[in-house]
Amino acid sequence: MAFLLFCVAMLATVDAVTDGMAQKSRQQTGVRSGTSIALQKKVSTVTVSSGRLEKKMAYFGQIGVGSPPQMFSVVFDTGSGNLIIPGEKCESSACLSHRRFKRRKSDTEVAIQCDGSTIQPGEAADEVKITFGTGYIRGGCLQDQVCIGNACTLADFIVSTDESLTPFNAFSFDGVLGLSLDSLAQSQMFSVMSRFAQQDAFQLPVFSVFLSDTDSEASEVTFGQVKSEHMIGNDIFWVDVTGSEGYWQVEIEDITIDNKKQNLCKDCKVAVDTGTSQLAGPSALVSQLRSLLNVDYGCSNFDQLPKLGFVVNGRILNMLPADYVDRTQFSCGLSLMNLDVPPPKGPLFVFGIPFLQRYYSVYDQKNRRVGFSVARHVDTVADGLMVDLDGQDVIRQEVIEEPESEMPTKSPSPRPTSALSGTIEDMPVVAEASSRAECPGHVGKELRHVSWCRACSADQMSRDPVVV
Repeated sequence: MAFLLFCVAMLATVDAVTDGMAQKSRQQTGVRSGTSIALQKKVSTVTVSSGRLEKKMAYFGQIGVGSPPQMFSVVFDTGSGNLIIPGEKCESSACLSHRRFKRRKSDTEVAIQCDGSTIQPGEAADEVKITFGTGYIRGGCLQDQVCIGNACTLADFIVSTDESLTPFNAFSFDGVLGLSLDSLAQSQMFSVMSRFAQQDAFQLPVFSVFLSDTDSEASEVTFGQVKSEHMIGNDIFWVDVTGSEGYWQVEIEDITIDNKKQNLCKDCKVAVDTGTSQLAGPSALVSQLRSLLNVDYGCSNFDQLPKLGFVVNGRILNMLPADYVDRTQFSCGLSLMNLDVPPPKGPLFVFGIPFLQRYYSVYDQKNRRVGFSVARHVDTVADGLMVDLDGQDVIRQEVIEEPESEMPTKSPSPRPTSALSGTIEDMPVVAEASSRAECPGHVGKELRHVSWCRACSADQMSRDPVVV
């Protein structure tokens, strides 16, 4: 009887702590126009199997976890769904070289099962093993405050108890904050962006990413806003997300070279992924592109290389040679990895960091769409980057209202409408002065949520969340 009373008291205590955390979360997170996190860039040079040097790149910023907040550097990864940070019980070399979450120093942490459910009296906490292309993470799950800038929410996350030496020991950042759609997370409570949306933390349930390739301008991820200072023109090109896998994935109609269709890609899809350091695509198409582009290993034809474009919803999103060629001091090579995902989920391309340095991207969770605009960099010439199928530049040529949406508008005046585009006036804006990995064979919920096996019905491919 005494044990039963003890269990009831413990349950009441857990409920009280959880209610208190939720109340504190609501108090800390009012409706905000937005918050921005500065991103630090890390570039490493590695030798690939061919013997050629390749650049690997990642961008990461600071978040706070716990009460009071413990700070961690994380990659804001649109290709995964969970927050993963090292735990204090992790004694592997990969963990010891990074900051670890100390549960005893947080007044609000609660241990949970990794499906998001409450741990019942007498029940042991479970663990999740996340297998990547070249390594793994094993850990338990907690619920606590997660703060991005000045906005906080109560969310579930994974704390590692073991991490493989490769690749995690080489990472400059501590963890990964997944920003995919909900279906890639362990549950909706594990989706930090979903938690903010449920609390109406921001005026809009959107976030945007600006990545710079130079030290003269700051990279950042912004929650709740679109920043006009990062865009050339006032047009956001909206594209609906396809599929139910949870990726920010859109359809590709074809591939172009200097705005000419190549009839290479039928029913292709592309996932927009801030956590991938290169572009990726089906191996057969990558081989064809290597032949068509004919990038000289010694870089002798670099200045004569064409634009490489992708046809999306009737527009061509072009990339320059500097975007799709991995150029080092001694060599040049196509910055395009092999990724084979069979139908119906493939063929699949990945727009990684090289694409996202060229295009400012906006992610609208509520309306399941991705927006693109040519990024405004110090040295950007926008001509010919985003064009129609006739090769005519579309930047600044149209002022078009977006389709029906609950997004607030800054101007009530009527304008022509289109299903494809919308101006930044319709959104809160801050205007300021070859690597192939085999699937390790572990097929489970946790694997689908964090690796490329999750996108592949044959479970043949996996990837590291970020390769640096």
